[in-house]
Amino acid sequence: MKNIYTRFLHLLVLAGFLMLHQSCLKDDCKGVSTYMTFVPVYKTVDEIRQNIEVVEGGVLCNPGKLFVYGDYIFVNELRKGIHIIDNSVQENPTSIAFIDIPGNVDIAVKDNILYADNYIDLVYFDISIPTRPIYKGRVEDVFNSISLHNDLGHLVHYEEKEVTVEYDCNYRNKNHFDDQFISNQAGIDNSIPSFEVFGGGPSGGAAPQGIAGSLSRFANAGEYLYVIDESAIDVFDISDRCNPLYIAETFVESGIETLFPVGSNLFIGANDGVHIYSLDNPVTPTYRSKFEHARSCDPVFVQDQTAYVTLRDGQQCQGFNNQLDVLDVSDLVNPSLITSVEMENPHGLSLSDDILMICEGKFGFKVFDKSDINDISNNELSHIDNIHAYDVIILPGTTSALVIGMDGLYQYDFSNPKDPFEISQIVATRDCDE
Repeated sequence: MKNIYTRFLHLLVLAGFLMLHQSCLKDDCKGVSTYMTFVPVYKTVDEIRQNIEVVEGGVLCNPGKLFVYGDYIFVNELRKGIHIIDNSVQENPTSIAFIDIPGNVDIAVKDNILYADNYIDLVYFDISIPTRPIYKGRVEDVFNSISLHNDLGHLVHYEEKEVTVEYDCNYRNKNHFDDQFISNQAGIDNSIPSFEVFGGGPSGGAAPQGIAGSLSRFANAGEYLYVIDESAIDVFDISDRCNPLYIAETFVESGIETLFPVGSNLFIGANDGVHIYSLDNPVTPTYRSKFEHARSCDPVFVQDQTAYVTLRDGQQCQGFNNQLDVLDVSDLVNPSLITSVEMENPHGLSLSDDILMICEGKFGFKVFDKSDINDISNNELSHIDNIHAYDVIILPGTTSALVIGMDGLYQYDFSNPKDPFEISQIVATRDCDE
């Protein structure tokens, strides 16, 4: 009994000793954490309205949105400007000029006048001679910035940055990062920021025909230019091509992303559905209806009385759906679902006759026969899976398609849709100069 007591007393003394000396023990627990942070980028008005230069054609680095005008391809260099590419020889597309436009994301062209966003302004150029674009002017303060700081200027976007830090295990969750956005997933898909997306279709007007990608937030219709600006549509009168006039804005809702004009209607892709607005009064787009879907990113393409809508998941899209929805829009007041097709990560899309092409991000792009709308899922003709693709434009009256993605700009011939072959490529370096 005494031995048991003695052992207990020894243990008690040892425990007390450890407790008294705990503060003297050095904690060497260290860890390494890698995360994505989104650093706020501010621009003053003077920085936004710096002189716009036209320089020799350069290399693609971080390609964004796509516009085709006759034999020329206009490719956005994300927030940097616009590459002008001569595509008269498809086997050898040639970069002939670059328009340096800070903050540029979207493009529209009508009758040799190119319109582009320059952060909070709309700028425009005469491209009658595409090798020598001429800056014509700007419409100031028409687009919203994220916020305005009295000293720093306009908060125009968040720049993604990968950060690796060493941390003390005891304080891992006690860091503060001021006004930065933090993501715990390094390497997230940020190829197209959710507030900067680009859709279109035939722009109408004089030849040559202008065609935007399905991710565009600029759309030409008649004598007007429509632009998604956060939760509203800005309307510009461009009847005098070199003197665009800001008319008004029409509120839609937050989360609108893409524009697709068809006749006297605008189809607006949003992250929770497709809105249909009438342009009977082109100055004031009027609500007709909305088809609601699960929350996802949402480009839309309309052909005849059918709308094709891609839904994808991801951190920016805040959803979990990867599918193609096919809608009957013969009754514009009551659009209805025809069928849904399971996809991997669908982005932009384009159609020609019975051919449907859908970009699948890092999974490449797919070609479908859509002649039987109800059986599209069983009519996949081909899958090019060795490139990254987020938008596609089928050139009217041809069997050629332009595909844009993180890897660069590609052209394919799909005369045999079961075996498309590459015509040419302009590879993106991804090594961008700041």
